[in-house]
Amino acid sequence: MDGSVSTSPPLWLAAGQVADPQALAQVAVSRLRLPAPAIRRNPASAAGVMVQVPVWLWVDGSTWGARSATASVPGMSVTATATPVRVVWTPGDGTADVVCHGPGTPWRAGTDPRAVSPCGHTYRTSSAGVPGNKFTLRATVTWSVSWAGGGRSGTVPSLMTSSSVGLPVAQSQSVVTGQR
Repeated sequence: MDGSVSTSPPLWLAAGQVADPQALAQVAVSRLRLPAPAIRRNPASAAGVMVQVPVWLWVDGSTWGARSATASVPGMSVTATATPVRVVWTPGDGTADVVCHGPGTPWRAGTDPRAVSPCGHTYRTSSAGVPGNKFTLRATVTWSVSWAGGGRSGTVPSLMTSSSVGLPVAQSQSVVTGQR
């Protein structure tokens, strides 16, 4: 359980009516409160990132982890559990999405800043000229959902949550003159 209090009305059965675990599972699924992914990246400067510098991407652990919700009637409870399985990063620069099985890899101090992340993106163009001078970086998490209770279990179609941030990408040019 995620410790939250249900604000949904109770379910009532007529006298002699038997609860259907699968129907109760749908109620439990509807009670899941899945968080939007908290986007983390390195470099993490509010000023953005530079063209040709690898960007490490990951979802913060506070928003990556199983979530559960339960629906009950007298004599039966069914719990639905959603588990995040992958995050798809849309860089916003027109390039292909980056699919990561898991939350991504956090950058750690001491890692070579030129190293390419196992789950990241390297921007090849500046965001200058794009509305707001920022690319929209989007993270979409896919959640696998299963349920169990009333002597039965099953799965339901995956659920998705997403969030996005504006990311300025700048280009810097240098001139090498050969003089010291």
